[in-house]
Amino acid sequence: MAFMSAGAAYSDELDLGSALYDQFCAACHGADLEGAPEWQRSGPDGRFPAPPHDETGHTWHHGDRMLFEYTKHGGQAYLDNLGVAFDSGMPAFGDVLSDEEIKAILAFIRSTWPARIQEIQAERTAAENAE
Repeated sequence: MAFMSAGAAYSDELDLGSALYDQFCAACHGADLEGAPEWQRSGPDGRFPAPPHDETGHTWHHGDRMLFEYTKHGGQAYLDNLGVAFDSGMPAFGDVLSDEEIKAILAFIRSTWPARIQEIQAERTAAENAE
């Protein structure tokens, strides 16, 4: 019975994450997580368009903590804190979404990746947590 409850809770989290992704992320990152057109080339303002969150992008190259912090605080604040010179257009969502809502969006994004990519990203999260 506990397994069914955990499964239902996970399903609820993915449903919430999907709905929130549609509302807050799809306009930039694409309804199907495909990213903006020509996302690998900087635009006239020098910024790169929003990357895909599907397996063709680089989201899965990062651990959960980095993805959470980048989303909550915004790309520029996150990168500035690391001393990385990069102009990020990713806005902060910490004043708009709760921590649980951000985690649900990230869970939804992860759920769309092929199993092998999910495994690699989980390994990166484990390494990140070991730091």
